[in-house]
Amino acid sequence: MKHRASGILLHITSLPSRYGIGDLGPGAHAFADFLARAQQTYWQLLPLTPTNSGTGNSPYNAYSAFAGNPLLISPDVLVAQGYLSPENLGALPLFADDRVEYARVAAWKEQLLRIAFENGLSWLPGRTGYLDFKTANGWWLEDYALFAALKQHFEGLPWYYWPKDIRFRHPGALDEWRERLSMEVERERFKQFIFFEQWEALKAHCVGLHIRLFGDMPIYVSLDSCDVWSHPELFELDDNLLPIHVAGAPPDYFSEKGQLWGNPVYNWEHMAASNFSWWIDRLRHNGMLYHTVRLDHFRGFVAFWQVPAGSKTARNGVWRPCPGKQLFQLVQKQLPDLDIVAEDLGHITQDVRELMAYFGFPGMKILQFAFGDDLPNNPYLPHNIDKNSVVYTGTHDNNTLKGWYQKELAPEQRALVAEYLGTDSDYHALHAAMIRVAMMSRADLCILPLQDVLTLGHEARMNTPSQRDGNWGWRVLPDQLSRDLASKLARWTWLYGREGARQQRSAATE
Repeated sequence: MKHRASGILLHITSLPSRYGIGDLGPGAHAFADFLARAQQTYWQLLPLTPTNSGTGNSPYNAYSAFAGNPLLISPDVLVAQGYLSPENLGALPLFADDRVEYARVAAWKEQLLRIAFENGLSWLPGRTGYLDFKTANGWWLEDYALFAALKQHFEGLPWYYWPKDIRFRHPGALDEWRERLSMEVERERFKQFIFFEQWEALKAHCVGLHIRLFGDMPIYVSLDSCDVWSHPELFELDDNLLPIHVAGAPPDYFSEKGQLWGNPVYNWEHMAASNFSWWIDRLRHNGMLYHTVRLDHFRGFVAFWQVPAGSKTARNGVWRPCPGKQLFQLVQKQLPDLDIVAEDLGHITQDVRELMAYFGFPGMKILQFAFGDDLPNNPYLPHNIDKNSVVYTGTHDNNTLKGWYQKELAPEQRALVAEYLGTDSDYHALHAAMIRVAMMSRADLCILPLQDVLTLGHEARMNTPSQRDGNWGWRVLPDQLSRDLASKLARWTWLYGREGARQQRSAATE
């Protein structure tokens, strides 16, 4: 990030679509056009990896660190490419337009993708692009395609409950199941090919509009994932391939029991001995998808909170050191152009700050965290925000600004926020002032959740971390992405000097 810029946080699932969920088709391309009209430089997204109902459809607890989410495949593009006929979309279910109904959408789309695969069987195997995709991505695709096919065969059963021979990946069992499920495995390869083909088309459209894609990479993977099944040596597992320790966060002011995430922790000694090859592959893969990558829970690359498996809370955990400096020194050598933002929220110690400073990684500043008991020294207050950072009104884990104001602030806190911003405590005045101080801050990059730009309340919140169900569902309506809204965003961007990055790129391509 070399120039002042701004952008919008909106996940693909939240885009308008008549198919029950946002996708990579016309709605995504139209949103990129909206961002260009609004003079925005960045489109920040949540992880694109496959979600499942067993983990509440969270994009941060996916089946794979490398695969794309088939739910994001656009039916309209499949029709345009000849994989589907318009008649295949004729009996379209009536989906809600303001929420994602994951179970209904997943069932309908699975049937649709089966039809698309069957329609393409006669000509797809000889298509050069398909063969090239399978060759270039075989290092992760083959394991994932078999994993996904087995998942369906065993009706969603976690892999650690599969029969012993395939759970332990005995070579004979792998060969047997690949043969037995050969058509299902090929269908999973097809889904991934289509996903990444549609993603590359969207990325090319964004590049043409001088929009940079800002992705998100969770530090941990789910226990019930292809990554743990196919590479158990990378994780701290026992002889039955179950976790010895799991990840979490220690007790603090907000949680007296700490946070117990349940993800298996990495075997960092093994990873270091293999020159962090899995991490290099993962970061390279994300660097190909996005222009900028946010590393979630960055402090876990310095030291991580490890809890004995089976614990009911995270209280009994301990801090374990991590060779983060060694890893990122290797990343700098092998992936010198990778643009990284560190998610440095929560329990941040001096050694985490030192690692970020050593590599020059920008951190995050959240305005909703600014108004505690430590004014005027709170690091999230606009006057304390440093240049090498990304400022947000809130993230996907926060309430919306309106929800925060109405549901979370006591009257005296509202008065304090209003006093700091130099406005009265009327919500509309305060809301506009919060966005303006984010845009005018010294931070190189300002990212606004679309819900805050639209002045939406708590009903539009994307995720409540302590809540398992009901998350990740909010969607924007087509008429909310108006030209008036784009003009307002463009005016703020010009007023606070955040269109320079777009001007630089436009000039470079002329």
